[in-house]
Amino acid sequence: MACGFIANGVDLKLICINTKKHFKLDEGIPSDFLKSSKYLSVFRNTDTSASGAFLNLFSSQSYFVSRFYFQEFAAVLEEELKKNSYDIIQLEGLFMGVYLDVIRKFSKAKITLRAHNVEYLIWERHLANEKNVLKRAYLSLQTSRLKIFEKKICREVDAIVAITEVDRKLLSAIAPGKVSCTCITGIDPEKYKNKGLQVKENSVFLFSSMDWMPNIEAVNWFLKNCFEKVKKEIPHFKLTIAGRNMPEHLLKIADPNIEIIENVPDSALFYHTHSIMLVPLLSGSGLRIKIIEGMAYGKAIVSTSVGAEGINAERGKDLLIADDAESFSNAVILLLKDPSRKNELERNARAYAEKHFDNKNVVKELVQFYSQLNA
Repeated sequence: MACGFIANGVDLKLICINTKKHFKLDEGIPSDFLKSSKYLSVFRNTDTSASGAFLNLFSSQSYFVSRFYFQEFAAVLEEELKKNSYDIIQLEGLFMGVYLDVIRKFSKAKITLRAHNVEYLIWERHLANEKNVLKRAYLSLQTSRLKIFEKKICREVDAIVAITEVDRKLLSAIAPGKVSCTCITGIDPEKYKNKGLQVKENSVFLFSSMDWMPNIEAVNWFLKNCFEKVKKEIPHFKLTIAGRNMPEHLLKIADPNIEIIENVPDSALFYHTHSIMLVPLLSGSGLRIKIIEGMAYGKAIVSTSVGAEGINAERGKDLLIADDAESFSNAVILLLKDPSRKNELERNARAYAEKHFDNKNVVKELVQFYSQLNA
């Protein structure tokens, strides 16, 4: 999104928490982006811990949220707001809402929430499938606290920017009358063009961050409910499960039809050389960036309705949707057996991405919304 703002002539200052989970060296960020975005990062390990989760029981805050507040970032933010004035300050995700009071104290800017998801909804959906009684009790408490916080932030910001229309309506329901808009995550279509690399035959893949609960749940569901059926029909098919922070139980899999890649060194190469993309999500909210990337790379995609939420592509034309184990398995088998159908989906997916996901056009509409908000 930052690149989209810059492309639309916005004078941008990007201040972010550089977490252990998504750590990036400042030196590894392109110099032109560092300069044009006036980029500034503050390191913090925001990972969960057993001690942190336990101690949180004695507070009133959700542990999902409280671990993102730390004094060093608040101090940097305070100093920046004292030195400079801004028209719009965009909170990039709900968890940055922990700094709302700091921003209000030192700035008169309009504050917007760029909501990546309806966060409480992710956990409510997960709880519906959680069997462990103690874990369910703890997560129920945290989800309840999270929902209270999410309502508070949505009501206190000046506007809400949702990634999907579904999320916008849900967030508007908990903050009635709040000004809001929808702005999907964009990409640069040129960077995703096919490089003519050879695609591995009969390859099916799941590619996601494996430190996010809904993604682990999705992989486990496919392995338990669909894998053997696909294998029985297509004995030589190959399933690749890829992503950072791979859980130990997946690393231990020893099946000739399954390949585990914990760290993908080149995501473009990975997409270009693997064929059918799977997104069997059962929980979660917001937009799946991997689907946007998959369509931009021209992949044939099989997803659940939850996985494709926020993508207004035509089902059966631009991607396939299946919400139970049998239909999901059958969709994968169909594409493995019918190359012409797979190729048709690939062409349509790429065409849809070019038309709807171009970052310059996506952010242009948001800039117009902000101009009206600040008028």
